[in-house]
Amino acid sequence: MLVGFLFLLLISDEINSEQNCSYHDVLNYLNLSSNNELYSMTRPVKNYKNPTLVSLEVLLYAILDVVEKDQKFIPYVWTVTRWNNEYISWDPDQFCGIDNVSLRTEILWKPDLTIVEMTEKDKAPPSPYLTINNKGDVEVQNDQVLVSTCRMHIYKFPFDIQSCNLTFRSIIHTAREIRLQPSDNSSEATEWSREVMRTQYEWLFIDMIVTANNATILTDQDVVIYTITMKRRSLLYIVNFLLPVLFFLCLDLASFMISDYGGEKLSFKVTVLLAITVLQLILNEILPSSSDRVPLIAGYCIGIFALMMLSLLETIFVMYLRQKSSQDTERDGCMIHESIKSNKESHDWTSGGFIYNVSSSETGEILPGAKEDRSSKLLGECYTLERLSDELRAMEKMLTLLCKSNKDEETSGYWNRVATRVDKAFFVFYVLVVILFLVFIFLEWQSDSIDTT
Repeated sequence: MLVGFLFLLLISDEINSEQNCSYHDVLNYLNLSSNNELYSMTRPVKNYKNPTLVSLEVLLYAILDVVEKDQKFIPYVWTVTRWNNEYISWDPDQFCGIDNVSLRTEILWKPDLTIVEMTEKDKAPPSPYLTINNKGDVEVQNDQVLVSTCRMHIYKFPFDIQSCNLTFRSIIHTAREIRLQPSDNSSEATEWSREVMRTQYEWLFIDMIVTANNATILTDQDVVIYTITMKRRSLLYIVNFLLPVLFFLCLDLASFMISDYGGEKLSFKVTVLLAITVLQLILNEILPSSSDRVPLIAGYCIGIFALMMLSLLETIFVMYLRQKSSQDTERDGCMIHESIKSNKESHDWTSGGFIYNVSSSETGEILPGAKEDRSSKLLGECYTLERLSDELRAMEKMLTLLCKSNKDEETSGYWNRVATRVDKAFFVFYVLVVILFLVFIFLEWQSDSIDTT
């Protein structure tokens, strides 16, 4: 009976002791409070010659934006920083098994880590709490929206692969005071980032390379670099930009089937050329002006623009030849019409004179007998020969004019033939140049993507 009572008393004491344990007891034991500034003012080492080992872990949660024009990279990352405070330790058995405590970040010292590429301060408030365990290990977890600079290589835009760095280092502490190292390797960082990835904007996350540059001289600083590699999703640019430009080029090729005699072909080519100009203005708003090399897509647009402008100049030249031929034909037609009109008037005058002379002979003196008949007959034959002579001269003049008009028609037909030959030769040349240009651009894109990957 007495033994059972003692057993129940021990159990109740244990229950009461567990119920009375709290985080306040741990903090009171460690003398951690906002009034004790010694914990937050200096580096937590008992010997100042011993550096503080800081481990860093970075996970990529999202790719929010990549601004090529301003060369900015905006990721959403999760950072975990760990170090040891040599002044913090307790026995969990004395505090009901409590082995970790959370408290405000202002109470303890924290390493002054910064990101070299960051251009704007994170507008989101940092995490207000940190965690410590019974061995003195301190852990701070924080999520950040970073606005950082990134050198964009857009030579093969929109099939480009970009690599942006996030470089972590201390602001004032050297390697003698802080030794910075990553807590995960490249494969682990890549795998964990893919698991927690929320959104990737227009990019496809490839990998994250972790590089630790440890200082060989203690007056330098340790640096940890996280290189985020991503590939652009190019389908939208192909549909909205590359294919329309190619379609405009096909329309320009099809315009060779339009007749050169009207102005429709010229106006059509000018309209297509203006459409390419509008697309170039849109491209100028996307690509940064500080690029070292001219992007292939810019060369693609400029090349097609130059080909279409050359086609427009050829159309203007062919139309000039056609117009010259038509002007010569109209001038020759007017000359023939005037010649025929003058010949007709001369012929009417000659016929009228003959009738007038015949009428005069009939009103003359009548000779007697056969002599009179013979003279009348000779006079009629003379008039007939004179009329035939005039008609022959008119026919000779008409034939001369017709021969001259035939020569002029041959001359005007020569310019038409020249225009037709120029048009056909240029079309063959144009098709060959277009094919070679497109093949060159494709191979350049392909070879550059192979070299990059």
